Amino acid sequence: MWPGSNPTTSTPGGHQAPPTTNRSDSLVNPDPNLQCPEHNYRTHIFSTAPLMIYIDDFLSPEETAHLIDIRSALLPRDPIVQCLETRALAFQGWPPQTSIERVWTQRYNVSGHYAHHYDWSSNSRTQRRASTFMVYLTGRGEAGCEGGGTEFPRIGRPAGANLRGGGGDGGGEGSGGSKWCEFIECEGEGEGVTFIPRAGSAVFWMNFDGEGRGYKETIHAGLPVTSGTKIGLNIWSWYQAV
Repeated sequence: MWPGSNPTTSTPGGHQAPPTTNRSDSLVNPDPNLQCPEHNYRTHIFSTAPLMIYIDDFLSPEETAHLIDIRSALLPRDPIVQCLETRALAFQGWPPQTSIERVWTQRYNVSGHYAHHYDWSSNSRTQRRASTFMVYLTGRGEAGCEGGGTEFPRIGRPAGANLRGGGGDGGGEGSGGSKWCEFIECEGEGEGVTFIPRAGSAVFWMNFDGEGRGYKETIHAGLPVTSGTKIGLNIWSWYQAV
């Protein structure tokens, strides 16, 4: 049985993650006169329905370090944070009638996790949480964490992704088989896909289809951290018709 849309959260020793509630009273838009430095990233399309993209180097090392150093869960909207808001909107092609929700960070220590849930928040024709960026500030390896992947149990791995170093170009809409093992967990069997936390990278997905129906495939969880500290942040885009 899948959990409902009101998840439980466990963040021992860390910040409490914000609940998935209507947050239309906290919508912001970046300063249009803000001058942001040029930033390059690499994209890897994993799925087209729902649209799901893994983004390499979504943050620069300097941006990542700055955000980690901020100790409050609700990020102050300094120029770096506003440039991040701008980047998120630009990535989506500046969708009309869309704003960014205030950005929060989450810190998960050992055993910290977030149970299966949707980011839908609302399923209205006039307002809804249209899309999500899950951005990793720490990742696997030195000074990062182990565990803590982002699991989508209803989205399958590409064919060949359970064979590290093997072939497999025919599976999944992202295809590439084992080439995805840099970004997803490829060990073991079972259904679903788990994205690996990698510092500065992000996973982007759309929460609704073109008719305004929530994608059931986007149910996801933050898996338990087994060592170290996982730090991440969500960027949610909110559509609100005028």
